[in-house]
Amino acid sequence: MGGLSALLLAVPIAGRAGEPLRVCLDEELPPLSVHHRGQPDSGFDVALAQAIADALGRPLQIQWFESKLDEDSSPALEANALLSDGRCALLGSYALTRDSLAAPAMKTTKLPDFDGASSADRRRRVTLGVLTPSQPYIYSPLTIALGAKARDRHIAGLGDLAGLRIAIESGTLGDAILMNFDRGRLIDDITHLVPGRSDLLAALDRGDFDVTLLDLRRLDAHRAAHPDTAVAASGYYYPVGANRGYVALAGDPVLLGAVDQALADLTAKGTLEALARHAGLTYLPPREPTVLDDPLPLILPK
Repeated sequence: MGGLSALLLAVPIAGRAGEPLRVCLDEELPPLSVHHRGQPDSGFDVALAQAIADALGRPLQIQWFESKLDEDSSPALEANALLSDGRCALLGSYALTRDSLAAPAMKTTKLPDFDGASSADRRRRVTLGVLTPSQPYIYSPLTIALGAKARDRHIAGLGDLAGLRIAIESGTLGDAILMNFDRGRLIDDITHLVPGRSDLLAALDRGDFDVTLLDLRRLDAHRAAHPDTAVAASGYYYPVGANRGYVALAGDPVLLGAVDQALADLTAKGTLEALARHAGLTYLPPREPTVLDDPLPLILPK
């Protein structure tokens, strides 16, 4: 380890020895992070946070929070609120996109529901800061999942979905991709489901539909929860995806420098891939661009 890297790791150890490394994680994001009362915490990000804390010589403390799945929710504002309120120093599995890292348009926002929150916490507003990312530690693409009747279908691109019964959740990035593919060639094959009301992969499992396009993490979670599922991985990844990493408030470069060094060391040792495999998560290493620009120009017809 070089002199600068050693210094970056030594400062948190010397200056914050014994102080917990507080990491915010989503309580329902399998197989990345899961927190259910009465059950052990689990997931790739839980194990990774512990490995990072160990590397920094600090005890780990996880702040669990609940992310709302509705049109009014904003993962960027939720993350900023938690960090700005001092609930944690790092927030894990943050999608590194240009929009998600932009300075917030509003000065204050409410906190998401978090473990230990009081009624006063749910009412008050938090003054927001500016977010800064760590180096990414995993790539999160969209993938094609296949139902029982199409599980042997070879998928090399979206054009191979023509003629199949396609299910997609309304208003998602996958919806925009499929609806605009080849100037609407797949539109007649698509059925829209309402996110949160319909179980997309359960519908595929029942044979109601043949294929869908969704986050690879969700397919991993479904297959882990249902070992006898008829849903199969196609092995096809849509070429526009986002890296995930930690995010912190701007103004703590020493912490992020130490985290980046720890991530580099864990990657070199093969630890990240091993942790993902143990959690039932398909590990894909980060790729360029580190931070994803607006994907819509790449999706919408020119």
